[in-house]
Amino acid sequence: MQAELIDIRNHMAQYPPFDEMPEELLDRIVESIDVVYFRAGTDILRFGEQNTWLFYVRSGAVEIFRRTGELYNRVGEGEIFGQFGLLMNKKVRFPAKTLEDTLLYKIPDSTFQYLWEHDDNFADFVEIEDRSRLRSALSRREKSNELMTSKVSRLIARPPVSAPCTVRLQEAARIMTDEGVSALLLMDEQSGRLRGIITDRDLRTRAVTEALPSETPISDIMTEGLITIRADDYIFEAMLTMLHSNVHHLPVLDGDEVRGVIALSDIVKYESQSSLYLVSNIHRQPDVKGLKRIAREVPDTFVRMVNEDANSHMIGSAMAGIGRSFTQRLLELGEEKLGPPPVPYCFMALGSMARDEQLVVTDQDNAMILDDSFVPDEHDSYFLALAQFVSDGLAECGYKYCTGEIMATNPKWRQPLRVWKQYFTDWIENPKAEALLNSNIFFDLDGIYGKTEFAETLKTLVAEKASHSQRFLTLMARNALNRTPPLGFFRTFVLEEDGQHRKSFNLKRRGTAPLSDLIRVHALACGSRAQNSFERLNAIGKTKLLLDDDLGNLRDALEFISIVRIRHQALAIEAGRTPDNNVHPEDLSPFERSHLKDAFQVVSNAQKFLRFRYNAQVGRNVQ
Repeated sequence: MQAELIDIRNHMAQYPPFDEMPEELLDRIVESIDVVYFRAGTDILRFGEQNTWLFYVRSGAVEIFRRTGELYNRVGEGEIFGQFGLLMNKKVRFPAKTLEDTLLYKIPDSTFQYLWEHDDNFADFVEIEDRSRLRSALSRREKSNELMTSKVSRLIARPPVSAPCTVRLQEAARIMTDEGVSALLLMDEQSGRLRGIITDRDLRTRAVTEALPSETPISDIMTEGLITIRADDYIFEAMLTMLHSNVHHLPVLDGDEVRGVIALSDIVKYESQSSLYLVSNIHRQPDVKGLKRIAREVPDTFVRMVNEDANSHMIGSAMAGIGRSFTQRLLELGEEKLGPPPVPYCFMALGSMARDEQLVVTDQDNAMILDDSFVPDEHDSYFLALAQFVSDGLAECGYKYCTGEIMATNPKWRQPLRVWKQYFTDWIENPKAEALLNSNIFFDLDGIYGKTEFAETLKTLVAEKASHSQRFLTLMARNALNRTPPLGFFRTFVLEEDGQHRKSFNLKRRGTAPLSDLIRVHALACGSRAQNSFERLNAIGKTKLLLDDDLGNLRDALEFISIVRIRHQALAIEAGRTPDNNVHPEDLSPFERSHLKDAFQVVSNAQKFLRFRYNAQVGRNVQ
């Protein structure tokens, strides 16, 4: 093969769909190619004209238009256009014009049709639109992980073992021993419905250690208000439920019928990255020294999850569950050291931990809600000491202090419930700059210890008040437009020009953060109490505020950008470097570069809709 053809072949082999194409098909393309050059501003394709070529951009940029003249897309190096007309009737559907001087490879229709018939990957690629290509790429990844494709029902090994909730302690223990189970379901005798559960651990900690009489009603020590899972849920959803709630057994329901019980050990067969076991070990540590030691396992757990193709929701939830567990255990140790709290309180996680979107590069964001009986002069010295103990312990475990002091050690964020209600109400009703910043931080909240109903009260307040304040939503939307995706006019990446991260872009600041910001605004408008971005999208979907296609595009963009960010951090850990969020385009594969552009375009389009939907034009007066 001539040197010129080898150069063409090598270039095309870097970009989808040619990067996965068999060599003989790629050779067939190269041997049929015509090379053409167009000056900037030249019409390449006019609507309705005959076209018998697929175009591949070697260099330059091309604008693609709808028949109305509206800009549809911009394509650059390594991208193709002209395929839609070839698939229909050889007539141009989308006119094309060069934006700058451009070198193109023309692939004849006969070669295009041969590829379409003989290469399924090529056919899939040219038949679907950019955002659909992103969905297709994510679907292939999801299918490779059993946690995401296997249902909970697959884990049920036997029918449920149950007893009436009126049974006595000794009888309950005998049933569990005879049946060889670690959990016994307790049923209401009148309704026949599930009422509670008792586990072997409960028997040890609540009965044996307390020396309870054998005739003690089991209802005295059973766990009520059960967390359950549906038989048709996926195993990864069961894993996330266990991580979030720190439970080792989940009753499985099919409607109102109990199908069985799954245990932590059942999921670990699938979840070899052992995030569940790590959480269990955290809660068994006797002191901060033990927590610090076990914290060294967190990066390895993260890397294993990435290498086993877990999705971003699984990884973010697992890492948030681990962070939550460190915090909970530190609070328990703090209470052991300082004594019981003088008044009830709730410890809140904020930001990415509250959204179940935490990774390994993270700092502390937390606060305390105190009971309204709190008297500062009498009680605050205790809660300051507890907050300081937890914050210092988290720092020992690798969770950096928040430079903005969004921590319970700050007296402003250690207040009675009535004060928090005033804070939140004022931020919504008087949305000045600082109030909007606080809303972005504190409206992603999760009660993780103590009287968690305090946090639920605040979630309800936000859901009710924010959805009825158009001024607040408009200013939140305007705020959400401050961070834009790093996509330039020619669909090239916009990079940092100076500083430590020169020639890179920040995947959090320019990717996942703008997405979570705009999703938050829509969720607030819908009155949703959901915190996780994917769950917020589900809630938004129920209100029809966004079209199903737009919701799907946002899910796919969030997943892909998150996964590229996650993989970037995992590779840094494996290489012994400190993980961060700054990516150099040359370190990405052609596949990642291409689909990141698709994902960033989704973010850009979503921000345009946000601006329109909430009248959030910069400079516009908001009444």
